[in-house]
Amino acid sequence: MNDNFMKTKPVLPLLLSLALPMMLSMLVNSLYNIIDSFFVAKISEDAMTALSLVFPIQNFINAVAIGFGIGINAVVAYFLGAGDKKSANQATTLGIILAIIHGILLTAGSILLIPYFLKMFSHSENVISLGIEYSNIVFAFSLIIMLNVGFEKIFQSVGKMKVTMFSMMAGSITNIILDPLLIFGIGPFPRMEIKGAAIATNIGQLVCMTIYLLIFIFRPIQVKIQKKYATLDFDLIKRLYAVGIPATLNLALPSLLISALNAILASFSGVYVLILGVYYKLQTFLYLPANGIIQGMRPVIGFNYGAKEYKRVKKIYKIVLRMSAGIMLAGTLICFIIPDVLIGLFTTNPETIEAGKTALRIISIGFLVSSVSITSSGALEGLGKGVQSLIISLSRYIVVIIPAAFLLSRVLGAAGVWHAFWVSEAITAIVSLVIYQKTVKLN
Repeated sequence: MNDNFMKTKPVLPLLLSLALPMMLSMLVNSLYNIIDSFFVAKISEDAMTALSLVFPIQNFINAVAIGFGIGINAVVAYFLGAGDKKSANQATTLGIILAIIHGILLTAGSILLIPYFLKMFSHSENVISLGIEYSNIVFAFSLIIMLNVGFEKIFQSVGKMKVTMFSMMAGSITNIILDPLLIFGIGPFPRMEIKGAAIATNIGQLVCMTIYLLIFIFRPIQVKIQKKYATLDFDLIKRLYAVGIPATLNLALPSLLISALNAILASFSGVYVLILGVYYKLQTFLYLPANGIIQGMRPVIGFNYGAKEYKRVKKIYKIVLRMSAGIMLAGTLICFIIPDVLIGLFTTNPETIEAGKTALRIISIGFLVSSVSITSSGALEGLGKGVQSLIISLSRYIVVIIPAAFLLSRVLGAAGVWHAFWVSEAITAIVSLVIYQKTVKLN
């Protein structure tokens, strides 16, 4: 493929060609998350609660991996667009080295932290024990997660979305197949319950990593990882972190948000903590088509910005915004029409299902307007404007929603937390439009 296809191919077909493979792979990955939770819920409600409480730490680890990966993606795509192959190779090499360092630190830190973290939100010895049992296995593979996402973003930066689609799908499908076998002890496998879910996850990660390495070694792409590029270039490292740190914080903020909302909801009932955990499992699935488009947009908008194709940058933003809005409208309709079916995937308790139906319908009011903030934030990351993207995420996940959830819960009870979601989305949409228009000068 012509290295300049990102600035010559018509925008809509280009976006679709890059986004559709990502949407498909993310669909399978989200199905894995839902199926994983579905099988864990069959063990016991305590097991599902433990999984919900561990989720913020898991999300933080993924946030570091994806956030720094976005930094690699943006910097590599920019240098390729500017025709600077050497800097692109150096960014790729340093990016992987730093990802390894992140993985080692997070493995040690997360395993040490998780017992204290779980005790902050539960007094049940069984829930805490199940959470630690699951975490110790999953978090031991933090290094593999870092490398997986690092290679994913490198392949995406050169437009090789089908490679990432194949690798992610292979890992997720492996996980889906192994989940019931290891959790319930089907056939020759021993019954390992929640430990089996963790082992299945790790094996899936290994499969994904193996495919990335084989393709990178035997089917070379435009950028390389070589010893000669492993030099301490502080300006380049600063540039990677200038996008990577804000992007990491963007993705880590939901972990802080979930922990804060869990604390508010726990004062009413543990059922609401379970519902919030279920919602965030479903959210990854409901938002995935829009996230797939955003992933496809980042290297395209970064490449064209580096090539000074500013009219094309404007067009890319507008098309992605319209596509995201259409997808989020569909998500809203699904949550309004079949909320009981969605909640029923994770519990058979009629009271929990009824409370979950109400929660999903209220939260989904804000889906459509959220397309403005997710598009603006993704575009700013692709353009290397990490700090501005972080401001949008701070508004969405911390500054508005946590105070709103606390205040509204004093008036409306647990339902006030659900209303805080759409209030936050509406305010953040306005903030994101102002930030994007003031930051991105394309003249």
